[in-house]
Amino acid sequence: MDPRWLDDAERAAWLRLIAVVELLPGALELQLRRDAHLTHYEYFVLAMLSEAPERTLRMTALAQRTNATLPRLSHVAKRLEARGLLERFPCPQDRRATNARLTAVGWEQVVAAAPGHVDAVRRHVFDALEPAQVEQLSQACAALLSKLDPDGSLASLYEAQPASTPDR
Repeated sequence: MDPRWLDDAERAAWLRLIAVVELLPGALELQLRRDAHLTHYEYFVLAMLSEAPERTLRMTALAQRTNATLPRLSHVAKRLEARGLLERFPCPQDRRATNARLTAVGWEQVVAAAPGHVDAVRRHVFDALEPAQVEQLSQACAALLSKLDPDGSLASLYEAQPASTPDR
């Protein structure tokens, strides 16, 4: 069976998507490291905890929300714990499980880092788009996610949620 080669329009779109996928994480990482002394993934972990009830999640749920393996998350959690940004403790409902909770210092870090991060996201993504393009981007990503995440394992991350700010 012959491959279904990309036509010129598909190839141009593909190469642009790859360029964005390669460049955007580095731009976001640079801003967070410079301004908040966090990696993008560390910020993501803290942000997911900041949005959880009682700012606490089981490590397995946190790994799922951040699309990480438990070993990767455990390594990052250990670093964040050493900095006083989160704490881990046995889950009261299942002593075999471990919970992670954002500390008061971790909350302060998220609150301090969020404005710069949102500004970087806005500068690198949304300021370049018209409102109609934002909707098109959302629809295109939804279509891609239906193929990449057919069982919805990351749906809690990308399904439409009301806007929230870390000032609560």
